[in-house]
Amino acid sequence: MYELAVRGGFAAAHNLRDYKGKCEHIHGHNYIVEAVFECAGLQKNGLGVDFGILKESLNTVLEGLDHKYLNKDVEYFRKNNTSAENIAFYVFGSLEKRVKGAKLVKVGVWESENAKATYSRPCVAAPVTRKKRGRR
Repeated sequence: MYELAVRGGFAAAHNLRDYKGKCEHIHGHNYIVEAVFECAGLQKNGLGVDFGILKESLNTVLEGLDHKYLNKDVEYFRKNNTSAENIAFYVFGSLEKRVKGAKLVKVGVWESENAKATYSRPCVAAPVTRKKRGRR
């Protein structure tokens, strides 16, 4: 299994709802976003997926957030709080639809160099079936 990661960034303003503190007021961040993908194998040329394709896909998603007031300018955040956790969830859902040939594993969003939230799809385990044994 191969793991590929790309990073991108965007600048945006937001404020947290239902929160008491500095972040309830409008403020901004220069966000860094990392997307991690898995590939089971390589193509004939030795690549899992071209980094250029992954970067372009991530940057396309991030363009929709760049220089926006997230609470008002992005439909999803009109109803969902603009936490780093929800931004990671939003980017994951938007990016997952765009990339073929690799499985999106997780998206991490830094709102500062010391604060990061990551979203990954929950793992759903297959039910275990046991064979009935006869008496000995």
